[in-house]
Amino acid sequence: MTASIKGIIPVMLTPFTEANAIDYAGLERLIEWYIANGADALFAVAQSSEMQFLSLEERIALARFVARTAAGRVPVIASGHVGESSEDQVTELTSIARTGVDGLVLVTNRFDPKGQGGGVFMDRLRGLLDALPVDLPLGLYECPAPFRRLLSDDELKFCADSGRFAILKDVSCDLDTVRRRVALTKDSQLAIVNANAAIAFDAIKSGSAGFTGVFTNFHPDLYKWLMTSSSQHPALADELSVYLALAAMAEPMGYPKLAKLYHQRLGTFSCAHSRAVDFDIRERFWALDALLDKIMQGQASFRARIAAAS
Repeated sequence: MTASIKGIIPVMLTPFTEANAIDYAGLERLIEWYIANGADALFAVAQSSEMQFLSLEERIALARFVARTAAGRVPVIASGHVGESSEDQVTELTSIARTGVDGLVLVTNRFDPKGQGGGVFMDRLRGLLDALPVDLPLGLYECPAPFRRLLSDDELKFCADSGRFAILKDVSCDLDTVRRRVALTKDSQLAIVNANAAIAFDAIKSGSAGFTGVFTNFHPDLYKWLMTSSSQHPALADELSVYLALAAMAEPMGYPKLAKLYHQRLGTFSCAHSRAVDFDIRERFWALDALLDKIMQGQASFRARIAAAS
């Protein structure tokens, strides 16, 4: 029996110090910010966490810290699944499994890292399932790095029927695919949680069990309201869904460093250093601070309108 993991699930940032170490004080403040702003679960050691740029020891320490700090207030799921060889994957995933997290997330492209096709995916998935604790809920993540590998319907059905999977972070970015996957898994415990802001509202209305896109690092509370209260205020919800989709268009402008600049403004942490983005995003993306101003103005406006409507 798997635990329920759904709702608004921020993909967590990893704050660093100027010396390029994990900033655990900043991370603690970030965890509290997520929870205060409506997070139903936390996804640690994900791509947004720069997991491909963390050592195994850092990935383990990060997962353990998030689980300990959340302290049961919300479920914590974690990945850190970056290795290519089966041996490395078993090592990294069994290590993360021992950190106290509530769920372990498997990255789909890691089951066929060389793109060989055929039965490689299922063979490696079955082998890994045999090596992982049977009592720990599992998740699936169609991580777009180093390449996006979507699940086939048969692969998804296998995972749903296994009874071991609680969540798929859907990165199809296609509403019809989300709808089909919701239908395929309707009699299972596997929740389909969309990660694309452009289809977020329609996906929720179509049965997606929440949202886990990168702009949960900016306004998880607005996604939470859209998920829980849209039926009472449909016109406002439609307007909010447009704002959320347009705000998320800023993602290519240096994310996750972009989100770190935002959290600098909030005072969550002081340093915007990123291992994944090693260039000056203000220099490359002109008027970036003005864009952040507009995103924050939009947040304030919709929060005020939601408060008035309530």
